[in-house]
Amino acid sequence: MQEESDKPAEEVVQEPQPTDEAVDEIDRELEIFQDLQRLQADFVNYKARVERDRGLERQMAVADTLRAFLPALDDLDRASAHGDLQEGTPMAAVAQKLRAAGEKLGLVAFGEKGELFDPEIHEALVKNVSETVSAPTIADVIERGYKLGDRLVRPAKVAVFVSE
Repeated sequence: MQEESDKPAEEVVQEPQPTDEAVDEIDRELEIFQDLQRLQADFVNYKARVERDRGLERQMAVADTLRAFLPALDDLDRASAHGDLQEGTPMAAVAQKLRAAGEKLGLVAFGEKGELFDPEIHEALVKNVSETVSAPTIADVIERGYKLGDRLVRPAKVAVFVSE
């Protein structure tokens, strides 16, 4: 039995246990780190939202401005239909410049005779019965409609042929 006492006892290595104060400090640092991560994510989301809203506000301002010019474009369309805008005249040049400015800003006219009637983008002012159509079809365009991108600025005012 003496042999056992001659052997050195195995040493058990124990890691030092952190004190409650050290644990509280680590928890506080972790909490601060997580708060900073949340703040950073909130800021990134805020920046994205501001950029998106800025683009939307710009598009709304452009649409409002173009909407104010639509009566003038309607008058130019009527003058052109009656032959009052002769090619090479100063008024024809003004009309061309106004239309080009609208196109540059993204204004797109729609509503042509013979198109199928779509109540989402057309406003029917007159409805006529016709045996030649199977679906509601635009018979005449009273005022063209306009879109800015995929946003409706004004519906086209039309006369519609409907089947019996």
